[in-house]
Amino acid sequence: MASFLIRRLFHALTILLGVSMLVFLFVELAPGDAVDALMPPESMSTPEAKAAMRERLGLNDPAPVRYVRWLGRAIQGNFGYSLTSRKPVTDIIMARLPNTLLLVGTAMIFSIIVGLISGIISAIKQYSAIDYVVTFFSFFWLSIPGFFLSLLMIYIFAVKLNWFPVFGASSPNAANPVLDRIHHLILPAAVLGLELAAALTRYTRASLVEVLRADYMRTARAKGLREWTVLIGHGLKNALIPIITVIAFRLPYLISGAIVIETVFQWPGLGLLTLNAANQKDYPLILAITMAVTILVVISSFIADVAYSL
Repeated sequence: MASFLIRRLFHALTILLGVSMLVFLFVELAPGDAVDALMPPESMSTPEAKAAMRERLGLNDPAPVRYVRWLGRAIQGNFGYSLTSRKPVTDIIMARLPNTLLLVGTAMIFSIIVGLISGIISAIKQYSAIDYVVTFFSFFWLSIPGFFLSLLMIYIFAVKLNWFPVFGASSPNAANPVLDRIHHLILPAAVLGLELAAALTRYTRASLVEVLRADYMRTARAKGLREWTVLIGHGLKNALIPIITVIAFRLPYLISGAIVIETVFQWPGLGLLTLNAANQKDYPLILAITMAVTILVVISSFIADVAYSL
């Protein structure tokens, strides 16, 4: 077990190194000049000032040298400064990261609970009316684009029914900040998690239906075990391998989907920050956000490997 985890940790570090090289290369090939964004407007026409700043920032050095220098600072948590706000990139990301983790984490928990329960019910009631209803809604949620579903939910639950707020993560002067944050979180988290819940429903149903036909399930029933014990203790446990795979490798889709959801709901997280950074050509910020998201994905994959062995 220990050697397996060490190998997976080595693979994770290799992936992070490879992604950092690719992202740095893409930023190098991107149009625009960092000096133009950093120079004050009144000094833009002075070639000497631009040349001095390029020399001071080390931009005249070869790309491999700058990458090694950037990597050394990044390992220490220093990703430089934003071109637009002039603030440290690490501080900007750390200010937004909790909101994204809260949104994605809530959407993940919601999708796992809904997906597993509906998938188990669908597998037990195979080819029944309940199974057909669950299957219909699963394909329905999988087929709707996230931005359209967001607008639909806002129209129904925020505009018409007035159950949830439309935009933002909190209300000014809220009497209970915690309940107010939860109130703002429910709608975007549900929209973000519905697609994963639908996918989990289909995978749980398919995997569990196959397991229910296995010989050891009949043996467990022949021992006199209760049906629920057989289903959960024997069936679901052996059906979890493909389900864990879906959960682990759908995390990147949740994070990328958070860009759309955060933009529609104006949720102040990394998704909205990424969109603004791309529009403003803030390359240091884009580079740091990409690495932060990569770290989250690698961590989720590592956790999935541990879950496999367990």
